[in-house]
Amino acid sequence: MTSSVEKKLAELGITLPSPKPPIANYVPAVRTGNLLFISGQVSVDGEGKMATGKLGAGVDVVAGQAAAKLCAINILAQVKAAIGDLDKVVRIVKLVGFVNATGDFTDHPKVVNGCSDFFVEALGDKGRHARSAVGVSGLPFDASVEVEAIVEIA
Repeated sequence: MTSSVEKKLAELGITLPSPKPPIANYVPAVRTGNLLFISGQVSVDGEGKMATGKLGAGVDVVAGQAAAKLCAINILAQVKAAIGDLDKVVRIVKLVGFVNATGDFTDHPKVVNGCSDFFVEALGDKGRHARSAVGVSGLPFDASVEVEAIVEIA
């Protein structure tokens, strides 16, 4: 049986990838009570191709937004792996977006909007969340964007 969230994703042309395993000594998700903490997800697509490079040095805001959307898709894949049914998502509570950027780049919020906008499009009001958008001098494997999430679940 397909969840209503997965039906919406299908309408949007989104197929969740198989969640990526951790690359170090951590787990992809931790549940405590009704909160699910999702470890940072980088901008890699279902075929393993990663959006790389620095915003402000060859990567523009539009490409950064697309990378952030990939992070959101990977977050949902980890949520599904952790709880089995995306209809158990009560809401996305908080996102922290990390943008691989030059020191003079200042449009971090616009980049992370690629993630935020996707959650609202896919989940409606359940996708509205608190958020931080932070510029960093580098990310693992030169990923353009990484996003971690706190999700309330039923």
